[in-house]
Amino acid sequence: MSKGKYYITTAIAYTSGKPHIGNSYEIVLADSIARYKRKDGYDVFFQTGTDEHGQKIELKAGEAGVTPKEYVDQVSGVIKDLWDLMETSYDKFIRTTDKDHEKQVQKIFRKLYDQGDIYKGSYEGLYCTPCESFWTQSQLVDGKCPDCGREVKPAKEEAYFFKMSKYADRLIEHINTHPEFIQPVSRKNEMMNNFLLPGLQDLCVSRTSFKWGIPVDFDDKHVVYVWLDALTNYITGIGYDADGNSTEQYKKLWPADLHLIGKDIIRFHTIYWPIFLMALGEPLPKQLFGHPWLLQGDGKMSKSRGNVIYADDLVKIFGVDPVRYFVLHEMPFENDGVITWELMVERYNSDLVNTLGNLVYRTLTMANKYFGGRIVRTGVTAKVDEDLKGVVTAVADAVEDKMENLRVADALTEIFNALKRCNKYIDETEPWKLGKNEEDFPRLNEVLYNLCDSIMTAAGLLEPFMPGTAAKIAEQLNCPMRSFEDCRAAGTFPAEHQLTQTPAMLFTRLKPEDVLEDAEKLMESQKKAEEPAEKTAAETSGEGTASGTENAPAKEGAPLEENPAVTDVEAKPEITYDDFAKLQFQVGEIISCEAVKKSRKLLCSQVKIGSQVKQIVSGIKAYYTPEEMVGKKVMVLVNLKPATLAGVVSEGMLLCAEDQDGNLALVSPEREMPAGAEIC
Repeated sequence: MSKGKYYITTAIAYTSGKPHIGNSYEIVLADSIARYKRKDGYDVFFQTGTDEHGQKIELKAGEAGVTPKEYVDQVSGVIKDLWDLMETSYDKFIRTTDKDHEKQVQKIFRKLYDQGDIYKGSYEGLYCTPCESFWTQSQLVDGKCPDCGREVKPAKEEAYFFKMSKYADRLIEHINTHPEFIQPVSRKNEMMNNFLLPGLQDLCVSRTSFKWGIPVDFDDKHVVYVWLDALTNYITGIGYDADGNSTEQYKKLWPADLHLIGKDIIRFHTIYWPIFLMALGEPLPKQLFGHPWLLQGDGKMSKSRGNVIYADDLVKIFGVDPVRYFVLHEMPFENDGVITWELMVERYNSDLVNTLGNLVYRTLTMANKYFGGRIVRTGVTAKVDEDLKGVVTAVADAVEDKMENLRVADALTEIFNALKRCNKYIDETEPWKLGKNEEDFPRLNEVLYNLCDSIMTAAGLLEPFMPGTAAKIAEQLNCPMRSFEDCRAAGTFPAEHQLTQTPAMLFTRLKPEDVLEDAEKLMESQKKAEEPAEKTAAETSGEGTASGTENAPAKEGAPLEENPAVTDVEAKPEITYDDFAKLQFQVGEIISCEAVKKSRKLLCSQVKIGSQVKQIVSGIKAYYTPEEMVGKKVMVLVNLKPATLAGVVSEGMLLCAEDQDGNLALVSPEREMPAGAEIC
């Protein structure tokens, strides 16, 4: 019996280029939630797709010598192929160039205009081309676009505007009375304090400076602004009709149960989208989750740097399920996650090869060796059996609790903790010793029965996250996939059962040096392929659309001269060696970094130094983005007395070099050194 409908969406991916692994994370996350809900008895509808209009597409198509439609057809195909490669179980892949979507967008625009929510005017301000957004001088950060950090230029344009302030109070009330509406809570606080409470300006919802968009049908000089176009996909894709003739599917599915989006586009989804829906007289989605970013170990992924990691490249080396496992397991609920080739190999070998793969292989091999693969429940038990069963049967409820709160990484951790308990059970029961004496065979068979029972529970719980691996486990144990209800009870494995006669390793150990060599070749090949378009990519990347296509683009600081002139530095008083000896310098590794709120200059870094982590605030925001900081090895003054800067405690100092123009560069070890190494 169905528990009811569950409508989940991702942001639609922007068709400016092939998505990297940070972008692919979202579709895998959404798929794991959709699969979980289906298995839990919900009637799930899972929608994703591509966002295909806008000035950036028009420019890129021109550079490629093709029409905008030809350009988006090609890129949309690449994105869909990637989503299919990652075995995502979406029910609909919508494109904003679909004729039925375009028709409804025109009808929505006209409806909002006819009821007085949209009016015609003109806009003069500072325009960011990548974000397709106008800004006032007061909204800029360090004179640049507050969303992407790039240059803005003065522009004036006739446009239609939406009266945002008309619905602002109603939205504030909704957010206050529905605490689950925006998650995590930090995202809600950001939207309330930075945008809603200070007051909303009317929003530009049409453009005349380019043509690649959905025409306003009563004023063909204008095309619909990309956000109004893209956001409405969540209702047009399931049959919404602005004339009041929506389909039965729409009536069944709306409101959405979950919009899953990147944290960089949270404002558009939690402010603009709800207000558009209010104006249309439609219910608001039940929940919006702004997930964090998956960052490269040495900062933001960038084509010009040649350090972009793509899902299909990872799959070539590790396989689909290991990539799914990594991105889901390594992404915290609220903070950014980090991906490196080294970390990927470590997790693959430790979690998948050792904890999971070896457990299944050892169990099946012993069953075949001692009993020809035939498992019989004998009832010869010991106290340790009950402890194992208690741990394993408790996992289903723990996973349910984590998934209900969208803590997917924590749900996976619960499952792998149970797998570790199974491995410990093997060490405790020592089945290889039981196999030496025939009189111990009944106990040995009970031990193997308990292991098979526990492994099938783990497979049933792993299915939403690693569907291919779960299916292989069930095949090797010659059992149907276990339901969540069966996962809650011990002893649901058949009392007498024949396993497969040919156990096989689920995962084969990889040598880190081999993987890094292959990764280096991939990166080099990728960099060469990107070199001809490097300048264009740098200028146009990072458009802020409903896709969240780019992790936060790097903010450009003051340019460092290639050969800055050497200047004399004012001398300070001489010190003795004893003075110097009081200072403790060590190598630190930055494991996370974020901008300090209410400060235009400060970054707050979590720096690993040996076995401890220090929080250090530095005035280097003009020279490094938070993404660039992550993974850097730096020189740290560790015994500096803690101080509070802009309300944030700083427990040390990062050392920088400064040239004659005041440009800063972090000081790093010349050679690879471990975090914590003493600098003397």
